[in-house]
Amino acid sequence: MVARVQLPRAAKRGEVIEVRIAIQHPMETGFRYDLAGKPISKNVINTLVCRYNGVEIFRADMGSGIAANPYLQFCTLAEASGEIEFSWVDDAGERGSERAPITVGG
Repeated sequence: MVARVQLPRAAKRGEVIEVRIAIQHPMETGFRYDLAGKPISKNVINTLVCRYNGVEIFRADMGSGIAANPYLQFCTLAEASGEIEFSWVDDAGERGSERAPITVGG
């Protein structure tokens, strides 16, 4: 799975920053059928976790109501330079992750 994370490369300590992630995933609901008439198995990202320097700052439990290629956005406080890491798992057990660095100054 491919994902794109967007956040500022640099921020001031205590500044509120916006964090965005878009994940390329079909998010099959289990309600559609293929061209042969067979049901397409349900396969959605069910858990997404974001950690800032190893500390969980955001969690989303998703279901079949989420569109394909989910996009999520939230805000957090810039506390220290380091890394923001996302990890997720879908119904098929496939895992994905993406990381982005941030530099925090004075």
